[in-house]
Amino acid sequence: MIHVIDYGRGNLKSVFNAFRAIGQDVTVTDCSVDLKNATAIVLPGVGAFDDGIRGLRSRGFVDVLNEIVVENEVPFLGICLGMQFLAHRSEEGGKELGLGWIDAEVRRIRPKIPDYKVPHMGWNRLEATRESTLLEGLDKAAVYFVHSYQLEVSPSESQVVTATTDHGGRLTAAVQKEHIFGVQFHPEKSQGGGLKILENFALWGRDLEPVPEEEKPASVSGSLFQSI
Repeated sequence: MIHVIDYGRGNLKSVFNAFRAIGQDVTVTDCSVDLKNATAIVLPGVGAFDDGIRGLRSRGFVDVLNEIVVENEVPFLGICLGMQFLAHRSEEGGKELGLGWIDAEVRRIRPKIPDYKVPHMGWNRLEATRESTLLEGLDKAAVYFVHSYQLEVSPSESQVVTATTDHGGRLTAAVQKEHIFGVQFHPEKSQGGGLKILENFALWGRDLEPVPEEEKPASVSGSLFQSI
């Protein structure tokens, strides 16, 4: 079963409903011990980096995630702030350490073109930088972003970046490091293409079976996106 982490922040209902829409067994938990039964783990997040990581730590999730995801290799998906937690630290606050699973820092978006505003909000297109199970068939797809900070990956691990987007300069949109995935955008708000991304992740999880075509919503088995 997919476990969505509740650490007091995040758009949990929308993420839960999105997985249900594609026929996946999913639960929301605020108890770190529950993750030991997970076939896949999703960490949504909104708000400030330091506040969020303190919420994770206070509920015992950080140590358990290091055990379940890093050591036991259970598939993991970080969404928005959840992806930023993969870094060592963030300019936003700057006091708390992240999970450090990717050699990266989180920095404020600084567009090179003055007309581009921060936060980066709304629909934008993905530009695939390498093949990724998560984004299979979704190069050039439009997804929904809301963020003022972005993941800047060290050149030593640049290969983990699977997609970027443009907002007055290139921004990291998605990463994959083996079984660890992160997306800066909100797949649960990205209509059919977002559901396809969640489905791709779910099928990566252990013991999760493909959903029969007749049980999929039309937006998943049919056209992924309308033009923007």
